[in-house]
Amino acid sequence: MERIKGLLIKPYELPEEIEIENTLEAKQEIVGGYIECVYLPNDDSVVLICNEEGKINGMKLNRDIGHDIIAGPFLILGDDYENGDFKSLDDNQILRYKMRFDKNSIVETENKINAIRMSNFKSSNYER
Repeated sequence: MERIKGLLIKPYELPEEIEIENTLEAKQEIVGGYIECVYLPNDDSVVLICNEEGKINGMKLNRDIGHDIIAGPFLILGDDYENGDFKSLDDNQILRYKMRFDKNSIVETENKINAIRMSNFKSSNYER
């Protein structure tokens, strides 16, 4: 079985370079359930693979990706759209996404989560 290189991003941790078998089962094991593929803004060369039911299952919120906050661990892999599959990240992609999901992204995500919680708290307590 072919092995591919990608990044694993766990909640509150820095990205980790990993090599996995390019199988559905390997990806499901890493994200802890059914997979969902998400494209990131401004880059269709990579795919973010997360747990489809991460929020429903109460997994820890992980990172803000602009239009959503991903729950649970997720993978960044190359998009082999010509073959309808995934492929290894190249060195530039690894560097780009290590920087994109660095310590600052953890802080920014936490700030956004807290802002959402505060707005929900205010609207539920003051609009009665």
